[in-house]
Amino acid sequence: MSKKVKKNVLITGVAGFIGSNLADFLISKGYNVFGVDDLSYGVIEQVPKTVKFFKMDIRDKEIDKIFHDMDFVFHLAAKNSLIDCEKNPEETHDINVNGTFNVFRSALKHNVSKVIYAESSAVYEGDMNLPSTEDRVYPRSIYAKSKMLTNNIANDFQTKGLKTVGLRYFNVYGPRQDYKRTIPPVFSAFIINILKGEQPTIYGDGSKKSDFIYVDDVNDFHLICLMSDQTNNDVFNIGSGSNISINYIFQKIKDILNSDIEPDYGANFDFEAQENLSDISKAKRLGWYPKIDLETGLERSIEYIRSFVV
Repeated sequence: MSKKVKKNVLITGVAGFIGSNLADFLISKGYNVFGVDDLSYGVIEQVPKTVKFFKMDIRDKEIDKIFHDMDFVFHLAAKNSLIDCEKNPEETHDINVNGTFNVFRSALKHNVSKVIYAESSAVYEGDMNLPSTEDRVYPRSIYAKSKMLTNNIANDFQTKGLKTVGLRYFNVYGPRQDYKRTIPPVFSAFIINILKGEQPTIYGDGSKKSDFIYVDDVNDFHLICLMSDQTNNDVFNIGSGSNISINYIFQKIKDILNSDIEPDYGANFDFEAQENLSDISKAKRLGWYPKIDLETGLERSIEYIRSFVV
């Protein structure tokens, strides 16, 4: 019997939150994992030791040589802090649009079997008819509009023969969440502040409701993308299918940490949606569903931050 050959997978943004978790997951499933990251947001210590790592910018034409012999590509690298994107729309477009084109061009040239790329639930910012389905998009922010352009790029490369899958991640949380951002996501920000004995900031009145999904559940769908042709040339919402308020999240974290710290309420971000909620029926039809409940996910996130960040 011939020995089974391991598949090669390249992850852009491998030192980031989702990328580094995905690398660990794929290694555990027997894949050879290669990674690209310029470390502007990512943390090199998060990259698993067995990953063949390249410190490069996705806009660099020299990135092309890395794609040789790759079976699959996960394109996760992006400028994705909403506030940073609003402050610097030129760089946002350059990284998220031109960088994505560079990745897709290299993948096509080297006959990559499939590119699974990150879109975002931000494309639903203006959608008042919840839950959001994949056929209705209303981007408002600079970041969301750049992500819609990545969808256009994917559609164009599909006509050239490249298989793609777009993943509209909702609010992914878990260990290694992007704590280096100018304003970290609420889970990381709240946990870090409370562990330090500092007062966290809630932007707005805390009534905003978001759809949160644990990173391990996201990785389960990543695996489906690698294994199933039913994902080819399609776009999927990846969320929990339920939403909760920022005030509720803060209170849950306070309760778990047995803290009496109260938040400071700052100015609202007008370009953020007041509420988001995913319709995940399309992903569920492929046999996927979220498994990790909020309390379990929060406890795992707190354990990581307590051990490695604070």
